[in-house]
Amino acid sequence: MKHLLLKILQLILKQLAKLTIWRFQPRVIAITGSVGKTSAKEAIYAVLSASGGKNHRRVRKSEGNLNNELGVPLAIIGEWKEEELKLVSRDTPSGKKKIRKLLFWLKVIFYGLAQSLFLKKSVYPEILILEYAADRPGDIKELLEIAKPYIGIITAIGEIPVHIEFFSGPEAIVREKARVVENLSANGFAVLNFDNEAIINMKERTRAKIITFGFNEGADVKISGFDYAQTNANSQRESALSPRESAWREAPMGVSFKIEYAGSFVPVVLKNVFGKAQAYAAAVAACVGLIFDLNLVEISEALSINYRPAKGRMNLLKGIKDTYIINDAYNASPISMEEALTTLGDLSAERKIAVLGDMLELGKYSVEAHESIGRLAGKIVDVLITVGPRAKFIAESAEAVGLDKNKILSFDTTTEACRAVQDLIKKGDLILIKASRAIGLEEIVEEIKEIAAFV
Repeated sequence: MKHLLLKILQLILKQLAKLTIWRFQPRVIAITGSVGKTSAKEAIYAVLSASGGKNHRRVRKSEGNLNNELGVPLAIIGEWKEEELKLVSRDTPSGKKKIRKLLFWLKVIFYGLAQSLFLKKSVYPEILILEYAADRPGDIKELLEIAKPYIGIITAIGEIPVHIEFFSGPEAIVREKARVVENLSANGFAVLNFDNEAIINMKERTRAKIITFGFNEGADVKISGFDYAQTNANSQRESALSPRESAWREAPMGVSFKIEYAGSFVPVVLKNVFGKAQAYAAAVAACVGLIFDLNLVEISEALSINYRPAKGRMNLLKGIKDTYIINDAYNASPISMEEALTTLGDLSAERKIAVLGDMLELGKYSVEAHESIGRLAGKIVDVLITVGPRAKFIAESAEAVGLDKNKILSFDTTTEACRAVQDLIKKGDLILIKASRAIGLEEIVEEIKEIAAFV
């Protein structure tokens, strides 16, 4: 009965979303990929929503994790309060708050019908920025039936992609993601990651105009000069610190790079975030901005001023005991875990600590993926803390490549690990925290952070 009611709800929302698209004819930007979808979405929104004057546009982005057969229609139909979205997210378990959930869904259905009948076209957004997720075969097809995009974006696909559990292998995921660009019209645009072989090969599978982004030569929108933006620490107190302490007092507080296009380039600085993934997100936004006739200067200014990365994605936080935290606890896949550890290796700190939890939905690739991450972590970190049964393979592989076993702690649950992390950390530490969302490492972040973020 419960499954039937869910199917009925999905059908109603799908039809309402299709009606909304038909009625208002927004240009849809669909973003898919194994990683980087949300960061790209936020960067695109920062660029398009910032344009003013004659370039001003009404833009809406999906909030939170609205990227499936329920979430995408919700984002199309309207904008909802954070507490309302929590009711229908993974944060509220099935069977809880049933009455409030029912009232919310009735509100969505009533609002969807009312706006389709009475709302003026001049009020509804001109542009919708949506994420298209693929947990199972056919998911992308289902979303494309709801909203066919004007711009299709493929961010990145790893050798062992996330959500591979219900697919036959990586090739099947590539085929599923490619549906986004295959369904574009000849007047549309395919924005493709030039550095990712599986993605760039999709250019043969679309009729749309193609614009590529990446670090490698040949990308239409090229990223160059990637570095870590520095803070200034010139006070008398800080000048008396040891060389290593001084290095951390002048530690990277963000990333800087150049975006090049058609012989021109602009600098971009993104504060309080780390990793090349942020540069990729900015390059995606630059591609979209160029499609909408913005120039590089406008794009750079919008990114530097307006880009606010989603919580839990390589955010820099101040920690207790004069430490720093890289909060990447929102989710994890092999490719994003590798990127996070590589970034940690590039930074300076008294000690580098990684708190790593299980990567989920990897199916038969799970052991292999965790062992690979362990081998990388063992060469980078000074202290390793793992959380969850799968993450124990990370610990074992890290020890196998030479990390002292006394510097490795393994726990079954986040709650068990929380006290140990608090006791272990000390002044000057840089702590990376990353795992799949269901592991709940945000609990550790909340326990050891001092303030929400740098401003």
